[in-house]
Formats: sequence, C-alpha cells, structure tokens
Amino acid sequence: MMSRIRFAVLVAVVFVLVPQSLLAQGLTRATPEDVGLSSERLERLTAALQGYVDEGRLPGAVAIVARRGKIAYLEAVGYRDIESEAPMTTDAIFRIASQTKALASTGVMLLQEDGKLLITDPVGKYLPAFLETTVAERNDEGGYDVVPAERPITILDLLTHTAGISYGNGPAADQWYTAGITGWYFADRDEPVGDVMARLAELPLDAHPGESWIYGYNTDILGAMIEKISGQTLGEFLGERLFGPLGLDDTHFFVPEDKVDRLATVYSSGDEGLDRAPDPGHMVGQGAYVEGPRTSFSAGAGLLSTATDYATFLQMMLDGGAFDGKRVLSRKTVESMTVDHLGDIPFRPGQGFGLGFSVVEDPAALGLPASVGEFGWGGAYHSTYWVDPAEELVVVYLTQLIPARDIDDHGKLRTLIHQAIVD
Repeated sequence: MMSRIRFAVLVAVVFVLVPQSLLAQGLTRATPEDVGLSSERLERLTAALQGYVDEGRLPGAVAIVARRGKIAYLEAVGYRDIESEAPMTTDAIFRIASQTKALASTGVMLLQEDGKLLITDPVGKYLPAFLETTVAERNDEGGYDVVPAERPITILDLLTHTAGISYGNGPAADQWYTAGITGWYFADRDEPVGDVMARLAELPLDAHPGESWIYGYNTDILGAMIEKISGQTLGEFLGERLFGPLGLDDTHFFVPEDKVDRLATVYSSGDEGLDRAPDPGHMVGQGAYVEGPRTSFSAGAGLLSTATDYATFLQMMLDGGAFDGKRVLSRKTVESMTVDHLGDIPFRPGQGFGLGFSVVEDPAALGLPASVGEFGWGGAYHSTYWVDPAEELVVVYLTQLIPARDIDDHGKLRTLIHQAIVD
C-alpha cells in the first residue's frame, strides 16, 4: 500500500516539476547523430542562413529538419522584426500562404473518408454554380471568345490544379478584374469565400478542365465546398479534424490576440536591401491577419503557422496518416495524395503533381539532391518544405520575404541538408 502511495506521489511530483512541453506528445528532439545526421555538417546550414541575414538579404527565418520521426535541427536566424530588433525565435508565427493548400486538400480527403464525397465527383454536385462553366479561348484578333467548357470540373481537377482556373490573369483578365477576383489574398475580404467562389464560377476560365496545369483559385473552391458539406467554417472544420488531433496549436487563419507578438514581419527585396512591406498592405504587405474582418477563410493561401506545427503535419503524412498513435488519414489516402495524377499534362522537369503536393519522379532533372517520391510545395512569402520518404526526412523553412530577389537560400537549404546525411 505504501509503495503505491509513494508511486502516486512521485508521479504527481514529476507532473508538477517537469515542463508540460516535455510531457506532451509530439515531435521530440534527438541529436543529429542519433538519426544519421552530422551536427558539424548541419552547422554549415546555420552559417549559410546567418550569412544571408548579415548581408541584408534575409530578415530572419526558421528551419526545421526531422529525420526518422525526431527533430534533429531547429534553428532561428535573424529578426522577427528588424526595426525593433526583435530576434527571430523558433516559435515565431508565419504567413504560410500556399502551404495552406496541402492542409485544405487533406480536409477534402477527410470528407472522402467520411463518405461525404468522391474526388471524381463534379464540383457542381456540391456547389451548383460550377455545374456549367465557360472558357475564354484566344482568337486571331488578339482577343478571346467565350465558349462552354467541354466537361464539368471535378474535385480531382481542383486538387491537381487542372481545372483551368488561374488567379485571374488569363485571357479574360479584364472580366476577372472587374469582378474584383484577382490575386490570392483574402484576409481583408468581408465576405465568405463561398460568395466569392460563386461569382468566380460565372467568369470565363483559362482552359478546359483536364487540359493543362494552371495555378490559381482551385483550392479556394475546395475550401468553399468543405464549408458547404460540413456546415462549418473552414477554420472550424480543419481545427476539429486536423489541427486538434495533431496538436497544431499555433496554426490559425487569423492571429489570436495573445500571439500577436510572435507574428513575423513581412519584408521585400528592394534595390537598397530589405524594405518593410506596407502596413496594412495587401498581397505583399503585413495584411489583415490581426485586425481584419476575420470572415474569409482562404483554403488556398490563408493560414499562419510555425515550423514545428507544419513539420508535425508533414510527419503525419510521412508516417502514413497516423501520428502519436492517432489515425488521421488512412495509409491508402496518403499514398493517393503523394503520387502523380497529371499523366501527360506538362508540369515541371522531373516532377508531377499529386493531390495538394508536387511529387519528384526524376531527381536528375531537378539538378539538386532529391529522391524519387519526395513531395512538397511552398508559399508566396518565400517559404518551402518537402518530405523525402526514402530518407525519412521532413524539412520546413519559413521566412517572410516577398518578393524575394537575389537570394538562393532554397537551393542552399536543400544541398546543405543533404550533405549532412551521414548514415
């Protein structure tokens, strides 16, 4: 009896004295050598990133490298805000822009696993405005003709960016501009994304569905569809089904008041170095993520997150849909998301595109170290990430630089991480 009491007391003491961050589940730290990486060689990466800061080409950044399910490298360089000399920290919150797409695409696959849809369904089954669409075809007079789309847009078209939908810069750009639907920024809009997407459905598309890979509002339409099917805002749905189960406590569409001081400032590469982007600014500026209307949840580019949160999501994907003993997706769903679905549709040398991710098929064609089956993407604020199943590797690199000129940090990031593999 006394032994049981002593054990209970010991457990209580440990619970009180040990930081909760160490008791909580999630990605844990390991020495690089424990997972087949070299500490000495990883120092080259830190030196390179710090060099960009010292040269005035990078305001600040956070990089995380996880291998075999453990964090081997997590470093912050530079400043979260240059003017106030606030240092960058590893828990800084970043606008991740198009890195939102993978998370929202996962939301679509969750609905398929619920039996609520099939990705081969026409989008119009759930969003009637998309039952019949039109396409702007260029003509010999330098203008365009508007013709009916050859077939309905499917959910799969949207997941693979083959629906023929851009960000409003196609042949009928004049109509998109007049409709107020251009660019990827939504945080300042005081109307639900579903309303914007319903108006978009009336505009001429850039190409016929299934004809070509065109980057644009595809994932935002999927976000509107998720809201329609679930009866929740996109923030509520992803929070309940993805962020909560994975413990992504710092991933939000709008910054909570108590986390505002962790939000990194946006900078632009200018002729004289780095310029602080306009405030509030739209598209390239500080944005409305703090004091905006908090009405429009953009599945294509609206989220904010941390390096650790995003790496946790990617680790779940690498682990076949489960993390910390929690099943989020089935293994077969993950496999479907991370293989090429484009077939003969041209994309990038050596790469195809899956359901929310680019996928490496020919590493030699990339010209940089990679593995067959690697999947990833990036964001407009010069962030990037990739998952390499062959190397059991997860990499996330976050910064806030738009536009980013005269900087080759993405290439250096890739080469300096690969040169640190020593197993």
